[in-house]
Amino acid sequence: MKKRKKWKRENAIWKSIGITLLYLLIFYYWEHPALDLQNGAFYFYIIPAIFIFLLCDSIQSSGIRFENMQTGKIDIRFGNDFKKWLIIPVIFLCLGLIYFVNSPLFNAKKYYERIDIDTTKTFQEEIKEVDFNKIPLLDKDSSEKLGDRVMGGMSELVSQYDVSNEYTQINYNDEIIRVTPLEYNGPIKWFTNRKKGITGYITVNSTTGKAKLVKLEKGLKYAPSALFNENLYRKLQFAYPTKNFDSINFEIDNKGNPYWVASVVKYHGIGQRREVTGVVILNPITGSSKYYKLKDVPSWVDHVYEAELILEQVNDWGSYKNGFMNSLFTQKDVVATTTGYNYLAFDDDVYLYTGITSVLADESNIGFILTNMRTKDTKFYSIAGAEEYSAMDSAEGQVQQMDYTSTFPLLINLNGEPTYLISLKDYAGLVKMYAFVDVVDYQKVVVTDASKGIEVAADNYLNEVVEKQTSGEKIKKSIRIEDKQEVVIEGNTYYYWKDQDGQKYKVSIKVNKNRLPFLQNGEEVEIEYQKEADVINITYLK
Repeated sequence: MKKRKKWKRENAIWKSIGITLLYLLIFYYWEHPALDLQNGAFYFYIIPAIFIFLLCDSIQSSGIRFENMQTGKIDIRFGNDFKKWLIIPVIFLCLGLIYFVNSPLFNAKKYYERIDIDTTKTFQEEIKEVDFNKIPLLDKDSSEKLGDRVMGGMSELVSQYDVSNEYTQINYNDEIIRVTPLEYNGPIKWFTNRKKGITGYITVNSTTGKAKLVKLEKGLKYAPSALFNENLYRKLQFAYPTKNFDSINFEIDNKGNPYWVASVVKYHGIGQRREVTGVVILNPITGSSKYYKLKDVPSWVDHVYEAELILEQVNDWGSYKNGFMNSLFTQKDVVATTTGYNYLAFDDDVYLYTGITSVLADESNIGFILTNMRTKDTKFYSIAGAEEYSAMDSAEGQVQQMDYTSTFPLLINLNGEPTYLISLKDYAGLVKMYAFVDVVDYQKVVVTDASKGIEVAADNYLNEVVEKQTSGEKIKKSIRIEDKQEVVIEGNTYYYWKDQDGQKYKVSIKVNKNRLPFLQNGEEVEIEYQKEADVINITYLK
């Protein structure tokens, strides 16, 4: 009799194990969580499995008895099995304790040191004069509309594929573009097209707005919209079951070959202080992939770090410099990022830009940061000025009758001064006007019709700023004109000079309309200006 009970008990345990394993296999295939004890999502996989095992084992060992077949009343007897159920609250208690011990309360310094920020640089020394041929004038929303237009003209594709909303901004062969793949238009379209795959991707030039569809000889097989083993996330996790994947971006190399770039992160404690340790680059056509440590990441990759991760780390840097309690109460030297960000591109890399403001201030910045999205090299520039949303409101106020909306600003060096460049869009998402706003004084704003071009808009702003300038230190010197050119821009006459040292100058006819037209090469003139720049803007001429 004892052997029979023992056999029944062992059989019940094996049945419970079998049911639990079946759940684990199904859940893992469907959700494919990373098998990492420091990933909080892992416990949403394991704890339900423990619950299922305990429930199945309790039901089989204690049994289910119908007391009344007519009423269907069920009596489940668990006996003394309730003790083993304590394992679940014990697990939650341990996880909570680990999370608490690794929180900023006890580790403020470690949170502060998550990102190394260089605060010794100055804006004028580090940021080059803006090159309007290499600046992203279009934001993601405008790029999406241009990409949809291109797709709408491809009748043979539009019924089978959609355009993904990836639109990753990259520096491609010295051009700033957004790139996004096509994706399957539902499960049925995946089934009917999976042999040839996804046939191309779309690029949108962020400066010129030129959009095109790049067709591939061999289609993309692995994508987020694919199913079963061809699903991108499942493919990555099955190939690297213990790695935690963070952001996954679609990029192309310098030859136009498509890749998925997946950042790999590690955690401290349970899901805390995540940090990128490398990337997995997957070929979406062949499915081959390779893991790269940070120091080995190919130079064509632009996005190793996720924007939200950078902002999270910068906010920790701004909060915990003087400890956890200071971040809550006295808040001395506590700063935070503004509620938006944008991308800039130069030196073959993409940089995240966002403002830094005091937690006690409402509408002003104390400076801003630039972060290299490939290396995480971050610099803080101390510039007191208007917060971005104040500048956006100021730009919209100039054309309030149009009811245009502002994009998040780009911070540029214009004539040696930090300046916000804002695009104003209509209801259709098309850029209608450009606005330049002085960072220090956001009431200095000039808007220009976008059809006239960005350089005309910049000239209009500089001309207005010169006319309105009434204070500030002046630089005076005498120069000899070695070369001069006369240019008419939007009905206004400008003179471009080079002096004996090769320095370039620009002066509006309005500065001295009685003398400027008659100046010749070789003549000496006395000028005044405010800032040194590649092209000095003359504010006074004697």
